[in-house]
Amino acid sequence: MFEGDLSGLTAAEVLASAAEHHATAREHEVSVLVHAQQFAALHSVDTLPRRDRGGQRGRERGVVLGGAGCPEIAEFAPAEFGAVVLGVSAGVAAEFVGQALALLHRLPRCWAMVQAYEATPWKARKIATACLHLSLEAAALVDHEVAGIIDSVTPARLTTIVKAALWKADPEAAAAAAKQKQRERGVYVAQSDDNGTKAMYVLAASGDVIRFDATINSIADALKTLGDTDPLRLRRARAIGILADPDYTLALLTAAQEARTAATAPANPAASADPATSANRPSAAARPAAAVDSADPADTADPADPVDATDPSTSANPARPTRPADDLATAPVHAGPAATNDPADPAAPVDPVGPAESAHSTDPVDDTDLGEWWMREPDDETDRDAPHPSTSDLPDPLDTPPRRPPPDPGNPTPTTIDDDDAEPMDTAARRALNATLNRLDGIAPGTSLGGAGGRARSGRAAAGTGGTVVYVHLTHQTLATGTGVLRVENLGPLLADQLAELIGHRPYIVKPVIDLNHNISVDAYEIPARIRERIKLTYPVEQFPYGTAHTTNTTDLDHIQPYDPLGPTEQTSTTNLAPLRRFTHRLKTHGRWQVRRLDDGALEWTSPHRFTFRVDHRGTHPTWPTSPEPTN
Repeated sequence: MFEGDLSGLTAAEVLASAAEHHATAREHEVSVLVHAQQFAALHSVDTLPRRDRGGQRGRERGVVLGGAGCPEIAEFAPAEFGAVVLGVSAGVAAEFVGQALALLHRLPRCWAMVQAYEATPWKARKIATACLHLSLEAAALVDHEVAGIIDSVTPARLTTIVKAALWKADPEAAAAAAKQKQRERGVYVAQSDDNGTKAMYVLAASGDVIRFDATINSIADALKTLGDTDPLRLRRARAIGILADPDYTLALLTAAQEARTAATAPANPAASADPATSANRPSAAARPAAAVDSADPADTADPADPVDATDPSTSANPARPTRPADDLATAPVHAGPAATNDPADPAAPVDPVGPAESAHSTDPVDDTDLGEWWMREPDDETDRDAPHPSTSDLPDPLDTPPRRPPPDPGNPTPTTIDDDDAEPMDTAARRALNATLNRLDGIAPGTSLGGAGGRARSGRAAAGTGGTVVYVHLTHQTLATGTGVLRVENLGPLLADQLAELIGHRPYIVKPVIDLNHNISVDAYEIPARIRERIKLTYPVEQFPYGTAHTTNTTDLDHIQPYDPLGPTEQTSTTNLAPLRRFTHRLKTHGRWQVRRLDDGALEWTSPHRFTFRVDHRGTHPTWPTSPEPTN
């Protein structure tokens, strides 16, 4: 409709032009799905070579990607389609091709709506994924229920309707899924964000989470008593690291309890305070009223306190600091990172739902999974008092995805609000607090762990918590000045001054620098640890086009030039190895993908149909000509 400069268009004309381009983009998305279906048809299982018994391990097999009723296709085919057409990893490509096949063979009504441009392709693909484990008959029931409403309701409401249709189509599977969710309890650690912060998700019994949350609050309160003026949420986050050392936790809680007791006791000039417990102790006048009036937990503990009732060590150690019973009774239940402030509060933050990777889709992707445990029922009392929709700018509850654990550390959900009296700490106060924590941790210079000034470790704590190797990549300038940006393995980029926070108070040893520009090699086929370490540091992710798998100690290291037992020496070297996950390793070995090392160190991959890719430290770059050479 409009081409070139849009500055002369009216608002209505801009909207009309954008709508036309969006419709064209939808047509292209449908066309890509049709191409995926045809590409799969060209790679049916019948195209694979016949295999005799005892054939070579790892070779290509037939797979069914879209669910029951979809044809079996060659396992390696989607990887080339994803690299050439979509620019995605092999795993995402297999999912996309499976969705296209499921729409064609399992959800014909939904597919007809997509072809008529009356249903958004990515929404239909989400429905196909939701029905993946249903039988062909059950999928047909869902297809009949939802085909006509894919674009007439919001994504969140569509998710609810699809889930109900899934349960109706296969109630036994729904019951089994509910039981499976009960077995998914655990503690999960997410990847680090760009600022060196990790998210940890805890799915556990409610009572255990309540007690854990109470302990976190106790440590946060103890830090405040010892002089930490950071907001409560930051002190709770710091408590996670303290709780990792039980001896340190006990020493910190004991010191804070003694400080509170001394602050509320009658003045006694003859009494002497332990420097480890008196450092940075706020005076009664300087402390907030809540801290001054807080009672000793040992005096206020109730026999019905759930923490004391379940802790066998309480009777043996009555001085152990615990949270008062009233605090535990009012402590919020955090059954995972989805817990927020009052869920009925309209002003409470709603967790943003991050979109899943959607290949070549310009539409926003609703990543709300189906049948999840975290869905909450609306609060009737709150609904009763809510303003009329015509007078409120709040979102429609049915248009808002349910609260859920954040998909990545970039979407945190605070479980507590900040203290009103929180103040930033200056450098001197922070240094004094760190000195106090060092003494309590028993690692300050001149501190004896077994003496009066320190603490004795027992059991596993006596041997320490074990060594952790931290690989830091930095320039000579950053090393000399202490400023700038550095990169930490498995964490990502950090500011130089954030490295101190990463190391913490624990003792550390600086090992010699590993020069990754120095090539080392051996004659044997087996890869020694020193070469594996260098490959891992040089290539953080696998070196297949659009690869996403992080390089770990168990990642396959493939000889770029195949190893020849009768060939020259030094074939196993840092210049002839590349990390590949097992599936992409099989693609190279059995799937007619070829690779060679370029002079500048990059890899050039060639697909079975002669499409080429350059893979280097900046990612994947298609390099094929406009019309690649045809192959047989």
